Amino acid sequence: MLWASASVATKFGVQSVAPLVLATVRFLIAGSGMLLFAYGIQRGNPLPKGIEWRRLTIFSFLNTALYLGLFVLALKQVSAGIGSLSTATNPLFITLLSAIWLRRPLRWQEGAGLLLGLLGVVVATIPLLEQAYATVDGLLILLGSMISVSAATVYYARYEWALPTLVINGWQVLLAGFMLLPITLLTTDLSTSQFDVRFWASVGWLIGPVSVVALQLWFGLVRVDAVRASLWLFLCPVFGFIYSALFTGEPITLYTLAGTLLVIAGLWMGRK
Repeated sequence: MLWASASVATKFGVQSVAPLVLATVRFLIAGSGMLLFAYGIQRGNPLPKGIEWRRLTIFSFLNTALYLGLFVLALKQVSAGIGSLSTATNPLFITLLSAIWLRRPLRWQEGAGLLLGLLGVVVATIPLLEQAYATVDGLLILLGSMISVSAATVYYARYEWALPTLVINGWQVLLAGFMLLPITLLTTDLSTSQFDVRFWASVGWLIGPVSVVALQLWFGLVRVDAVRASLWLFLCPVFGFIYSALFTGEPITLYTLAGTLLVIAGLWMGRK
C-alpha cells in the first residue's frame, strides 16, 4: 500500500521541481534522518567496515540512485497509474535474475503465481494504456528503472548482511543522494524550482511512508526469500490504480476489478 503511493506523490512533486531535484532532496534528508536515529537515538549500531562499504555502494547505486533517479524522470512522461503498474514487472526480473545469480530453482506454484499476476496486470491496464499519457522514451526509462531495482533485490539477497536493516537503509539512501547531487547541480536550472507546500508534502510522504517504512518492510521480506517477497509487488498496481483514480482522475473499470482478482489469486498461489 505504501510503495504504490510513491507514483502519485512523485507526480505531484515533479510539478514543482525538476525530477532530479526531488530525488536528491528526498534521499539526502531521508538518509540523514535514518542515520541520525540509528546512531544518535538508538546508539550501539555498528558503522559499516571493509567490504560492507563496497556492497552498500553497489546496492545504493542499483536500488536507489539509478532506480529512483530514472523513475522520477519517467514520471515526467508517463502517468502515475503506469508508474505503479511498472512495479509489477519486478517479480519477473527478480525470478529470472535469482535463477541465474542465486541458482534458485523455480517451483511450479511460483511460476503459476507469476503468470497469473502478470495476466492480472495486463487485464487491469487495458483501458489505462489506451487513455493514459505516455511516451516511448518515458516507457523505456521506466523499464530501465525496473531492471535496476530488480537487480538490486537479487544483489541484496546474495549476501548475509551483519548490519541492522535501519543502518543499511540509511546509508544506501544517503549514498544515493550524494551520487545524484553533482548530476543534479550540473543538469538542473534551480531557478525554476518552486519549493512550495506541494513540493514539501511530496517529499515528506516519499521520505516517511515510502523511504523509511516501506523499505524497512521490504528488506525484511527480501531477507526471507527474494522471489516470494517479489510476488507481493503485484499488489502495487492494485493500490496504484485506486490512488490514481482518487488523486489524478484515472479510471477504475471492470477490467481493473477482474485484473485485481487475478493478481490476488497469483499472489496466493505463489506464496504457498
